Amino acid sequence: MANGQANGQWYPSEWPDRIRALAAGTLTPVTPKRAATVMLLKDTGPGTTGSGSGPVVHMLRRRTSMAFAGGAYAYPGGGVDPRDDDRDIGWAGPTRAWWADRLGVDEAGAQAIVCAAVRETYEEAGVLLAGPTGDSVVGDTTGADWEADRAALVDRELSFAEFLDRRGLVLRSDLLGAWARWITPEFESRRYDTWFFVAALPEGQRTRNASTEADRTVWITAADATAGYDKGELLMMPPTVATLRGLAECGTVAEALASAPGRDMTPVLARARLSGDEVVLSWPGHDEFTKHVPGAAAPPATPSDPTGGAPA
Repeated sequence: MANGQANGQWYPSEWPDRIRALAAGTLTPVTPKRAATVMLLKDTGPGTTGSGSGPVVHMLRRRTSMAFAGGAYAYPGGGVDPRDDDRDIGWAGPTRAWWADRLGVDEAGAQAIVCAAVRETYEEAGVLLAGPTGDSVVGDTTGADWEADRAALVDRELSFAEFLDRRGLVLRSDLLGAWARWITPEFESRRYDTWFFVAALPEGQRTRNASTEADRTVWITAADATAGYDKGELLMMPPTVATLRGLAECGTVAEALASAPGRDMTPVLARARLSGDEVVLSWPGHDEFTKHVPGAAAPPATPSDPTGGAPA
C-alpha cells in the first residue's frame, strides 16, 4: 500500500511540500524534456500466463535505486535526442507532416520524437522497428556488432539518425501508433513531456532486458497489470495505469493498433491546489488518481512484486 492508498500509485513523499512551495511562489517549475515511450505488444499465445485476456505488453521494473520512480513498472522509453531533429533519414509510413499534426509539434520535432520511440525500444528491449526497405524489418539484432551499436546509442556516442544511415536502414514509422501524451507535474524536479506509442513485436525478434535502469521485465496483460496496481502490489505512475486501462479495452494487437489514430492526444498535466492545509492533486480526465493529502505526507512504501513467475 503506497501512502495509505489501497493501490500502487507512485507518490513521492516530498510532493506536498513542493506543491506548497509552488503555490507560495518559491518554487520555479523546470522546463519538461521531450520523451517517448512504447507499449510493445504481442497477442497472447504459448509461453504467456495470467488471468487477463487481450494482448500482452512488455513492461520493465525500474531499479529501486533510481531517483525517479524507483521500483515502478513502466515501458521502454526515454528522452529525445536533438541530433535527430532535422537530419535526413530513411523513413517509411506516414509523412513527417502527418506525424507533426498527430503529435502536436513541428516536423523536426515529430521526427525526433518518433526516432526516440524507436531508439529507446531498441536500447532497452533489443527490438528494432526498422528494416533495409520500407516494407521489411530486421530479423535478428543479437550479434556482437549490433550490440556494439546499441551500446554506442545508449552512451550517446552515436545518434539514431547516424545509426540508421550507417546500417542502411529505414525507420518504420508505420509500425507505431500514437496513444497518449502526459506531462510531468510542474512541482516535480524531473519533468518530461512524454508521448506514448503502441507497436507490435516484429516477427522474428525477441525482447530482452537490455536496460541498466531495470531489474526485471515481464510480458503481462493490461488486465493483470492493472489488477496488480489496484491491489497495491504493482507500483506504477498514473500515465502507465491510464494507458493500460485503455489497452485493456482491446482484444488483440490489431485492435490496439487500429484504435490508436482515434486516441486523444491532448496533453494530460496534473493540477494541484491547497484547501486549507490539505493538498489536492488531480489529473484532468482521470479522477481515479485524485489524492487528498492532509498535512505532511508519510513516506510511500514500495509494494511487493507478486508476479513471481510472470512471463518475461
